Amino acid sequence: MATRWTVADVPDQSGRTVVVTGASSGLGLETARVLAARGATVVLACRDTGTAGRAAAQIRGGVGQAAAQIRGGAGRAAGQKRAEAGQASVRVVRLDLASLASVREAAEEIRAACPRVDLLINNAGVMAVPYHRTEDGFEQTLATNHLGPFALTGLLLGRLLDTPGSRVVTVSSIGHRMGTGAMRFDDLQSERGYQPWPAYYQSKLANLLFTYELQARLAASGAGTIALAAHPGNARTDLWRHTPRPTRTLYRPAWRALTFWFAQSAPAGALATLRAATDPGARGGEYYGPPGRLQYTGHPVRVESSAQSHDMAAARRLWQVSEQLTGVSYRILARSG
Repeated sequence: MATRWTVADVPDQSGRTVVVTGASSGLGLETARVLAARGATVVLACRDTGTAGRAAAQIRGGVGQAAAQIRGGAGRAAGQKRAEAGQASVRVVRLDLASLASVREAAEEIRAACPRVDLLINNAGVMAVPYHRTEDGFEQTLATNHLGPFALTGLLLGRLLDTPGSRVVTVSSIGHRMGTGAMRFDDLQSERGYQPWPAYYQSKLANLLFTYELQARLAASGAGTIALAAHPGNARTDLWRHTPRPTRTLYRPAWRALTFWFAQSAPAGALATLRAATDPGARGGEYYGPPGRLQYTGHPVRVESSAQSHDMAAARRLWQVSEQLTGVSYRILARSG
C-alpha cells in the first residue's frame, strides 16, 4: 500500500453493491464515480432525481476513462472490465433525508432492488442553512445530517448484516470539534435560539457518536459488518452555498492558487470516504481524514476525533433519543449493559 493513499489504492469492487447518499454532486458524486469505475453497482440516493439522473449519466459516460486511469495491473476483474467499457451499473433512488416517509420509501426500494448491500455511505448533508422545521417537526440540520442517516442505516441493516464484509461509512467534519463541544440534549431541536453553524457542528458530532455506538453494537453482536467515519477536510463543494459571499468566493476553484493550503478539490476530499469504505486494512470504529494538526487538506490517514465524540454515555443516550424520534429500532443490535 502506498504511503500516500490515492484512488489507485481502491481495490476492485466487482460484485459489490454500494449505496451513496447525496451522490448527485460534490463528494458523493466523486465517491460514486470511483466506486463505479472499480466495478461496483452503485445506487445514487438523492433528493433531486433529475440532478441524480444527470449524475448517473455522467458516471456512465466517463467511467471507462476513470477506470482506465485507476486500474491496477493487467489482471482486472469482470466488473472493472465492464466499467472500462462504459457499462457501469448505476441506478437512482429518490431519498430526502429530511423526511422519514421518504427515508422509508427509499429503504424499501433499495431492499427490493438489491439482494445485498456491501457499502452504505452516509454522505448527504446540509451546512449553515436557515432555520426550518421538517414535515416531521425536526430542525432541518439535525434531521438531514443525523436522524435521516440513522433511520436509513437501521432500515437497511438487514441487507448489510447478510452481506459478508459490509461497511457503513458516515461522513462527519472537522467542525465536530467546534461549538459547545458536547451534545445539547436539552435542546436538540434548537428551539431556544437557532444558529446555523452550532447546529451544523452538533450534527457532525452526532455523526461520530452514532458511528462509534453502531460499531460497539455490531462488535457485541458478533456481526461481520463494521462502522467507520471520515471527513473531507475543507473541500470545494456546493455545501458552502449558504455561507456569506466572501466565504463562498474563497472556496471557488479560481482561488485555489491562494487557498491550496486550506481547501482542496472534491475528488481530493472524497479520498477519506473512499479509504474508510474500501481500504482492506481499515477497522471498525476508525476515522479517516487529511493529516496534520488542522486536517484541512492532504491524502487521508487515520485521525483522532474529539474526546466528546468518544463519550459513550452520550452516544447511548443519542441512540435512544434517535430511535424514539425516528421510530426506527435496531433491535437486532440491542445494547447489553
